[in-house]
Amino acid sequence: MFSVGCSIFLLLAASAQEVIFRQVADTKTDTHVEVTSLFSHPSLGGYLPVRIIVANNQKVPHKIFLRFKDATNYSDEISTSSSYSFVAPPGRTVSQDILVPLTAQNGTSSYQELSVNLNGSMGNISGNVSTVFSPDQPAVLLSESLYTPNGSALDTERNSRGSGSYGRSSSNSFSSKFDPKRLPDDWRAFSGFDSIMLTETDWAATPPGSRNAILSWMRLGGQLVVYSQSPSKPSAIGIPEDTSFGTVVMKRIAADLRLDAKETVSLSIPKSPTRTRLNSVTNDFNAKWPIQIEFGEKSFNYVVFIIILIAFGILVGPVNLFVFAKSGQRHRLFITTPLISLGTSLILIVLIILQDGFGGDGSRMVLMEVRPDENQNAAFIQQEQFSRTGVMTSPGFTVDASALIVPVPLSQSRWARFTDGYDSRGTYNIQPTDGKLYASGDWFQSRSEQGQLITAVVPTRGRIEAASEPGKLISTFDFPIETLVFRDPEGTWYRAENITKGRAITPTPVDPTMMLPFLNELANRFTQRNRLFLNKAKARDDHFIAITSQAPGIETHTGIDWKTTTVITGPIAR
Repeated sequence: MFSVGCSIFLLLAASAQEVIFRQVADTKTDTHVEVTSLFSHPSLGGYLPVRIIVANNQKVPHKIFLRFKDATNYSDEISTSSSYSFVAPPGRTVSQDILVPLTAQNGTSSYQELSVNLNGSMGNISGNVSTVFSPDQPAVLLSESLYTPNGSALDTERNSRGSGSYGRSSSNSFSSKFDPKRLPDDWRAFSGFDSIMLTETDWAATPPGSRNAILSWMRLGGQLVVYSQSPSKPSAIGIPEDTSFGTVVMKRIAADLRLDAKETVSLSIPKSPTRTRLNSVTNDFNAKWPIQIEFGEKSFNYVVFIIILIAFGILVGPVNLFVFAKSGQRHRLFITTPLISLGTSLILIVLIILQDGFGGDGSRMVLMEVRPDENQNAAFIQQEQFSRTGVMTSPGFTVDASALIVPVPLSQSRWARFTDGYDSRGTYNIQPTDGKLYASGDWFQSRSEQGQLITAVVPTRGRIEAASEPGKLISTFDFPIETLVFRDPEGTWYRAENITKGRAITPTPVDPTMMLPFLNELANRFTQRNRLFLNKAKARDDHFIAITSQAPGIETHTGIDWKTTTVITGPIAR
């Protein structure tokens, strides 16, 4: 009925977006489906914002299905899948932006391809879009106005510097480009990038929702670079001076928007010891991860299993042959052999359950920046978690938050499944639906060790605020706080213990030399990137740092018995 042959596959080299495919179901009425990536290239990890347009100019409804799969190599050893459906009523055009989860990274592959397949009443077609970033280079988003005059020079400069373990390459781009007017309004769209570079004019053209999303991404550690032809401060264009864990850089630029390629590439590279987002994911968890070390090593009781296997060999061999099915009764082997095998298998299963149990145990370190100022009322969360499982009856789980969750590669061991080795594999499916994430695949396997890094933004009314009585503070958090320290505007340190909701407390002044060892020990329980974030937080005046073991954290698998330590930072609300 429909003309499926009239599909078009386009690559818009001069545009900030990339049309993955345009499927025309009926040429006479121009009934079509168009799938467009809002960034010219996906990041390595995170999400890719994709715009879906279903133009139904016919008199019957249409329903389509899109299935995405992102993989790190040609054999799909590490992959992530998601799927979506859309309905277009007769005579209507439906447009919707979605976030497509990108696959996990362990730092061993420089290749990534996202494929999409269309099925439904408007025909079948497939398309793909690939990345051009190496795992050890910063991921940069560059506005189209800056990319057009500078893209080639920046690519040349970036490739002339090489790419760490991958050496020099002429195939890697410095950046992915975007159109400020068509940016998504969800911070997760930017979560795979380290830097966003644009002009002050671009910033003004960015929709308010998209600007708020970028500010949330920046508070989680992103670098925002704004180029302007006249000197200005961030506050003059609506960007706060206090950017939490991120940074904002204001740079001058000439009217022709030409950039100094060497300076710009250098600006995108974090200063040591700061790592890029992906470098942190692929390197911070595979050697000396503090919470994994605290967990200790798991032993394996070889002796019992060896004895059982020897007993099985004796039973299924000589005993079976000369006792259970002796000469003249060999036909019994068809009964005794399966029974002995089944019995041995049941014994092994019971021993495994007795030894490992169901579910598992886990440890979480949470760094939470709380911002009650500027009407944000939001918590910006970095959560590291490690777990060791026994028998898992259901590997899937749900995350009830606006979050990015990624598996982190562990050092190779008997128990680690996702590692920093080239033979690592697995499916880490994420399905965003109704503000939640539904995860399935190999996130939590039976009798294994695994780690995840979760980044999230959640609404909260919790804060530490100054009481009406001078020198007193009040907590509005729903959970008790064991220890709170803060530095007042004059730089004096204070400390308080056992803080509960709504009860005014009077912090006690303390010597800075007593505070620094305490804060350093706390920071050393995190990996390097989050440790640096906490070190940045402790240098701010009129801000607090609180520690609690009773904050909920971002919940993942409910079969794991989690032990959580949360470090909360943020300004004193006045």
